[in-house]
Parts: sequence; C-alpha cells; structure tokens
Amino acid sequence: MEYRTLGRSGCAVSNLALGTMTFGTESDEGVSHAQLDAFVESGGTLVDTADVYSKGVSEEIIGRWFADRPDDVTERVVLATKGRFATVPEPNGLGLSRRHLTRALDASLRRLGRDHVDLYQVHAFDAHTPLDETLRTLDGFVQQGKIRYYGLSNFTGWQLMKLVQVAAALGLEGPVTLQPQYSLLVREIEWEIVPAVLDAGLGMLPWSPLGGGYLSGKYRKDQRPTGDTRLGEDPDRGMEAYDRRGTERTWDVVAAVQEVAEARGVSMAEVALAWVTDRPGVTSTILGARTLEQLETNLRAGDLHLDAAETERLDAASTPLAADYPYGELGVQQRHRDLG
Repeated sequence: MEYRTLGRSGCAVSNLALGTMTFGTESDEGVSHAQLDAFVESGGTLVDTADVYSKGVSEEIIGRWFADRPDDVTERVVLATKGRFATVPEPNGLGLSRRHLTRALDASLRRLGRDHVDLYQVHAFDAHTPLDETLRTLDGFVQQGKIRYYGLSNFTGWQLMKLVQVAAALGLEGPVTLQPQYSLLVREIEWEIVPAVLDAGLGMLPWSPLGGGYLSGKYRKDQRPTGDTRLGEDPDRGMEAYDRRGTERTWDVVAAVQEVAEARGVSMAEVALAWVTDRPGVTSTILGARTLEQLETNLRAGDLHLDAAETERLDAASTPLAADYPYGELGVQQRHRDLG
C-alpha cells in the first residue's frame, strides 16, 4: 500500500480506500467487520461510507467495528461519509441546505458512534440551495470540530469550479476531494472534470473503478449475466445494466485488460485498479467487495504499477469517442497553441 495526501490537505491516506456500500445488504456484519480488519491489516486507512448506504446500516456496522476494536487499530482509519440524499420522506429531508446537512451529519455521527469524521462529502450538487449557504454550513462544521475536511461527489466540472471560487471569495474552507465515477469504461470525466480537479488542487477518489464488475472479467459478451452477481440477480441494474454497458467498446476494453493481466500473471481486477489509481489527480481508489476474498484480491493492486506499454494498450482500447467539437480532434486543434 502507498500513501498520498487528500488533495491539497496534509492528511495522508492509502492509495486504495475501502468502500462500504455493500455493508448491511450484500455483506452481513460479520463479513463487513472481516473486510475492515483485512483492509487495516494491509495498511489501508481510508474508509468511505454514506448515510444512504443500506439506509444507515452501513454506518452502524462501521460504528460497532470502531467500538469493538482497540484504539491502536481504529486510530489508523481516516473515516469519510456523505450527506445529501433523502433519508426521511419529507421536503427538507434531502439537499445541501443548512437544515438538512446539519441533521444528516449529526445522524451519521450517532450511527458511527464518533464525535467527528475526517472527511464529510456532499453526495451531489443541489441546484435549489445557494452555494454560500452550503459553504457556510460546511465551514461551520470544520470550526465546530465535527469534520476535519470536506469533499464533493458527483459534481460536474463547472459545479466544482463555481463552488471552489465562491468558497475562496467568501474566505471559507474549500473542498479537498472529489469522488467521481472513473474507470477504463468511464473516462469522459477526463474532458472537463479532471482538468477542473487538477486546477483546483483536489484529490480524486474514484468510485466503481471496475466498471460495475465488467473489468474483473466476471461478465461475457453475448452471455447475459446469471447467478450470484449483481447483474446476475438484476441485469438491468443501474448504470452498469447489461444492455446499456455491454457495448462493443466495453468488450474491447475487457479484452485489453485480460491481455495485460495474463501477460503480467495477475488478475484483471488488479490491472484495472492499477490503471485508475495511477491516473493524474487520483488520491485513493475506492474498492467495493461483497466478500473478503474479493477484497483480498483487489488489495493486491495497492503496489502494482503498469509500465508505459501496458498503459498505452489500455488507453488505446478505452479512449472514449467524442464528437469533433468541442472535445474531439477539431476542437482540440482549435484550442492548440503552437509556440514552436
């Protein structure tokens, strides 16, 4: 495991993070605690959850793990959670208003059994709440000692930059991280979001780095998923739905990952994780696993670095198609400035 700072902060975290969305649904409490133990024993430090994961049960499971383990173990953990989405069915039960975020954070702290979290992330943009209200609320959490830092999740490039600039203009604490979906199958964030992240000095915490399981090799072309997998249980599930994501480009990328993995003598998951972990701006890649065995395989990617030829092979297979303008070849030519 290697260590990097949370964006422009001085807080160091492991280059792989443990995502806990499976806790309480796909992974029972025993498996969840075993994953936490294995992650920390491997040198992992960043544990990521959210108030909506398993309707709060994920946070409760993590809270009981903290209570059951000695301080010399739990003190290694940099704990992150999120708030924004609905946890109660009422008009003020969601969003980035002062009212909702204050109640959401206090509820998360109760479930976690902590008096603070290290990283509090707003789970998505909220067009109905003025940014200054959200920013003053987050700054207040820092001043009160309820959070050490805050970050963003699922923001577009313009939303991120607007928030960063408003925070600076008001003299308030700024964000240190962005948590986007990022993998060999989802590279469109490189057009606007990654440049915005780099310009603002944030660190990225990619989620779904295995593309919903496709990059681990568990799904096959022309063979609808079956059995004990997420898509096997529900082929139409979310962003990774088989009929949506099972494109020719996807299978080309999967084939490239398999090729590199076989030549290296490692798993496909390790290759896909290593690729995204070493992308510009990435601080820590979030692992999500149902079982302890899956997590242990993925943790081996913490020390894996691809060489230039391997990276070029994967880049070529996964480059997203863009229209000529503004992100395609003609748009790039139009913005190019040749000083030669």
